[in-house]
Amino acid sequence: MAAPAAPAAEEKGSEAQLKAALADVPELGRLLEIDPYLKPYAADFQRRYKKFNQVLHDIGENEGGIDKFSRGYESFGIHRCSDGGIYCKEWAPGAEGVFLTGEFSGWNPFSHPYKKLEYGKWELYIPPKQNKSPPIPHGSKLKFRHSRPKKPRSLRIYESHVGISSHEGKIASYKHFTSNVLPRIKDLGYNCIQLMAIMEHAYYASFGYQVTSFFAASSRYGTPEELKELVDTAHLMGIVVLLDVVHSHASKNSEDGLNMFDGTDSCYFHSGPRGTHDLWDSRLFIYSSWEVLRFLLSNIRWWLEEYCFDGFRFDGVTSMLYHHHGMGQGFSGDYSEYFGLQVDEDALVYLMLANHLTHTMYPDSITIAEDVSGMPALCSPTSQGGGGFDYRLAMAIPDKWIQLLKEFKDEDWNMGNIVYTLTNRRHLEKCVAYAESHDQALVGDKTLAFWLMDAEMYTNMSVLAPFTPVIDRGIQLHKMIRLITHGLGGEGYLNFMGNEFGHPEWLDFPRKGNNESYHYARRQFNLTDDDLLRYKFLNNFDRDMNRLEETCGWLSAPQAYVSEKHEGNKTITFERAGLLFIFNFHPSKSYTDYRVGTAMPGKFKIVLDSDAAEYGGHQRLDHSTDYFAEAFEHNGRPYSLLVYIPSRVALILQNVDLPN
Repeated sequence: MAAPAAPAAEEKGSEAQLKAALADVPELGRLLEIDPYLKPYAADFQRRYKKFNQVLHDIGENEGGIDKFSRGYESFGIHRCSDGGIYCKEWAPGAEGVFLTGEFSGWNPFSHPYKKLEYGKWELYIPPKQNKSPPIPHGSKLKFRHSRPKKPRSLRIYESHVGISSHEGKIASYKHFTSNVLPRIKDLGYNCIQLMAIMEHAYYASFGYQVTSFFAASSRYGTPEELKELVDTAHLMGIVVLLDVVHSHASKNSEDGLNMFDGTDSCYFHSGPRGTHDLWDSRLFIYSSWEVLRFLLSNIRWWLEEYCFDGFRFDGVTSMLYHHHGMGQGFSGDYSEYFGLQVDEDALVYLMLANHLTHTMYPDSITIAEDVSGMPALCSPTSQGGGGFDYRLAMAIPDKWIQLLKEFKDEDWNMGNIVYTLTNRRHLEKCVAYAESHDQALVGDKTLAFWLMDAEMYTNMSVLAPFTPVIDRGIQLHKMIRLITHGLGGEGYLNFMGNEFGHPEWLDFPRKGNNESYHYARRQFNLTDDDLLRYKFLNNFDRDMNRLEETCGWLSAPQAYVSEKHEGNKTITFERAGLLFIFNFHPSKSYTDYRVGTAMPGKFKIVLDSDAAEYGGHQRLDHSTDYFAEAFEHNGRPYSLLVYIPSRVALILQNVDLPN
């Protein structure tokens, strides 16, 4: 007779668990209000937040707070003392002895032994020379400083790699980037730079993702002072600079990396198979370790303080979040995939701590998660039990464009599926949209421009020759793909350097497989500077698209309202930030007096036209035309207007009767 009461008792228990979770997590109620389907997982958010809060509390009790704890770089490592001597301190719990060697000691491996302290720590003091000069010569530091720019209202990111930023077949320098690339970025209308491959890495072809020295800027591009000058010059231009930070794994090098630092495989990393990433062939951090937390959080603080970076794009977040590292997972979106034993909550708590530290120290800082799984609340505040990131990368979008170009004819593109991919994101969790990034440029894949135009880019990009069908299609679709991604795909936008003008070929670093060639490890900006080549058209469009966003702010506006996705006509229309976006993807059909719905009455004018001459278009539209919205309901909108929309053209119309 007791069986029927079980569901009621279970429901009562669930209610009690929810009540307890709401009491423990300050703003969990707000998260559950936004997404009620997360209620069954309230206990998971409670456990994560309590673990995060406990670590934060323990840091306060044992280390005097996260401010002091994250300054580990001030005491660990090698430092010059006020008396001219050198003080060294390391954490190497498994070591039987620690020694410092270098040019100063004639590379004698045993001349300068460390003294063992408690808790696996070691220290060494080297007194100054008799003339009070330091025992280890060191170059003097230069100090520049302009104030950090405020956090941008809309985020337009130029993803960059210093080493490949020259058209010459060599490793470019920080100075080259500062003098030659920063002005281009500013002119193109980007307000944020994401710098890749800055953390020191021994293997250039790793693209910077096999870090060997976490507290060092890569010396292959120049000096630390030259990197500081780069960041400072960007700040002077009003551009924020993000570091592509790699805390998801580390190089397995034992000679010049953290691996086997104290002679064991378990100093900074999990011991045994759990400490190795099978696909990346690298070591995985043990995020529950107190000293590993100190090391990583201090690394975050060091890059913020020493080089004045404005935030981070965290690499490999999916690998960190799950014990399976995302390998072999499809991530269907079922919420059960994001909770339970498969989640590495130690790693998640570290990310919460890193975001808490970054935003506490510098409230205008920006953090972005490279996560393909779509974990709910990753970009919600830690006070809600979330991960604390500002943005996540919308990684499904570039995959969709590549799939369409590889597998479908233009006339078979599904408009509804394109819109779904561009709008499928969590409410109030911001995404950075992109049509392509460095991943699509790497050898083995192709950029959008190369998928579209391929070998004809070598022969038919001259303005002196007539359009071929391939080049015409490629240039028009390149613009349309980027604009619809920019306008509909997220709350931020990212472009990989050079792709704005349709950079040809692929990206490949010097390695044995290509005879150590630098031919593909470069960006040919000279192509867009040549007035006789069509690359300039794509560059112009990218520039004006960004500048219009700066004026109108659609990235910071609420998500767009899509009024039409017509499969037969191959058209998509939507409204965002008071603008009317109209796309005709049909390869051959143009439409006269095409009715488009809008929420706004009044007069509209063209403010961006992909068919304009300066963008390599066919000039089929008269920009002096006024478009008047009448009280005629269409596609669920109270007003509508009639437009001429040629084939393979994107338009943005602005209501000129509305106040700015």
